[in-house]
Amino acid sequence: MACSTHCTLPSRSYFEALETAEKRALHSFFDQHVIEDDELGYIALDEGDYNALPAHLTARVVHTVHGGMLDEF
Repeated sequence: MACSTHCTLPSRSYFEALETAEKRALHSFFDQHVIEDDELGYIALDEGDYNALPAHLTARVVHTVHGGMLDEF
């Protein structure tokens, strides 16, 4: 994948949200989602903050990182 030296804000916010989601997922039972936001660009969202993601958020998920902790012990 080619990358130009000029980063745009949406790209930066996506990679920041992805990094946050990946870090959180290591220590969580819940999936971490990268959500597209009209005002903020992209944000990381912890599924554990919601019983089930509302439809308006589910429609804006662009990437999911599965929770890394197991609940089997």
